[in-house]
Amino acid sequence: MIFADEPTGNLHSDQALSIMQLFKELNEKDKITIVQVTHSDVNATYGNRIIRIMDGQVQ
Repeated sequence: MIFADEPTGNLHSDQALSIMQLFKELNEKDKITIVQVTHSDVNATYGNRIIRIMDGQVQ
C-alpha cells in the first residue's frame, strides 16, 4: 500500500505525469493499493474510486 499526499505538488508537469503513470502501473500490474490525497482533478482521474471531502465532510 502506498499513501501519497499531493505526490506531484511541486513537480514539473512532465515529472508529475510520470509519477501518475507509475502509480497506475503499480496498481494495475502489481495490485498495489494507492491512497492519494490531492487537489488536482487530473490526478484524481487516475483513481478507481474518488472520495471527495469538503469542509471536513465526505461528499
